[in-house]
Amino acid sequence: MDDSVARRMWTVLEPLHVVTYFSPESIGAFEEVGLRGFWMGYFGGRAAPLGAVAAGVVEATFFGFPPARVRRAVPDAWAFAAPEAILRARSEAAAANLRRVAPGIADAAPEVVPGLAKVVEAADGAGRPLFAANRDLDLPDDPVEALWQLATSLREHRGDGHVAALTAGGLGGLEANVLASGLGAVPKEMVSDKRGWSEDDWREASDALAARGLLEDGTATEAGRALKAEVERRTDALAAVPFRVLDDPEGLYRALVPFARAVADAGEVPYPNPTGVPRAD
Repeated sequence: MDDSVARRMWTVLEPLHVVTYFSPESIGAFEEVGLRGFWMGYFGGRAAPLGAVAAGVVEATFFGFPPARVRRAVPDAWAFAAPEAILRARSEAAAANLRRVAPGIADAAPEVVPGLAKVVEAADGAGRPLFAANRDLDLPDDPVEALWQLATSLREHRGDGHVAALTAGGLGGLEANVLASGLGAVPKEMVSDKRGWSEDDWREASDALAARGLLEDGTATEAGRALKAEVERRTDALAAVPFRVLDDPEGLYRALVPFARAVADAGEVPYPNPTGVPRAD
């Protein structure tokens, strides 16, 4: 199996995972369990598998967020809702959204869960804290919740590897976002205004990239494009390894495509989006 399969799997697993950030069911569930506001729901919901960790852990593992934004939500989130309660809320809400926007997923889930579980079991957790924390959660009995949890584990496996590749390329979290914007992959306002980076922050990161010859007048140079391509190549290579346990990874991909498309068609997850994932082909 070549590494391109891992990239194709990303285009179907990522949309299934990110409903937990954008769907009304998930936003409402985080508020109902006690978390206050979108960002506390985001940081608390995504970090809950790690336990009641300090802000520094979230900054390091999430990678692309201003420390001040993280620290407005963590560790306060754990005073409003215990991680265990957040975990139940996020799983149930994500499954409710997928049942609503992707008809047929409940029938398909029992068939795709074993394959996804096999991949998760084969994946190495070394150096991948968000993946390992999600992998070690009990798999829900509900098949759609189980599908969502497995998709989430594999999404975080890829994400942890992506952070490693970016760091190896000498890119910090903001610099990675500025370079992605310079490539046209993610609109600036999605990672600057919405995530809370100031204009000074953005300018400083842009200047640092320009000094390395990676950016010019806000646009990625040939060297910048080459570095980003190498980061993506390495990310795919790292993500591909556990999928090699499957006899028919393409079959698993095809089984998930209709549901990833349904999420996109529902319009609740934006395209383009902050994760940079394209619509499934």
